[in-house]
Amino acid sequence: MSLLEITAVAFGLLSVLFTVWESLWLWPTGLVSVALYIVVFREARLYSDMVLQAIYVPMQVYGWWYWLQKRPGEVDLPITRITARAAVGWLVVAAVGTLADGWMMHRYFGAALPWWDAAIAVLSLIAQYLLARKVLENWLIWIAVDILALGVYSAKQLYLTTGLYAVFLVLATLGLVQWIRSYRKQQGLTIARGFEVVAG
Repeated sequence: MSLLEITAVAFGLLSVLFTVWESLWLWPTGLVSVALYIVVFREARLYSDMVLQAIYVPMQVYGWWYWLQKRPGEVDLPITRITARAAVGWLVVAAVGTLADGWMMHRYFGAALPWWDAAIAVLSLIAQYLLARKVLENWLIWIAVDILALGVYSAKQLYLTTGLYAVFLVLATLGLVQWIRSYRKQQGLTIARGFEVVAG
């Protein structure tokens, strides 16, 4: 446990809390956390995770930009749902990406726990993209990532980070519940607006 890891954990927690609350502050706090975790994971030889954090930097900027795009009259960017076809497509991407990344990290870099680390990295990228697009199902993928991460980071003796991902698991579950409520409320408002247009 280092001061760097402690700081990364603190900003990571803030970022996820802001995500649950659908607050734009999730993006700047997330940027700080991922920048610090690049160093933490490099020192732990979790290279897929290190590369993942580096990729997160532009994704955080993209998410921040995308969440600022609102239609006239909207307070927040609406939550959307994934289609069945897209879900199958993302499953294929996850499987192929995990196999390719795991093989590369094992073959060329001597990474610790390459296949598990690769699964965390690939699923996290998919979840982060869906979060940036404000797709409800991002939370299901984050829950899977958090469960995998508990085992990997514990095995690498990153106990504070393991604790962080235990909290992330709880927050991801709460986030899923909260976003489902917001989505249902949003759908109710959409239906009500539709009636107003018809009645008007």
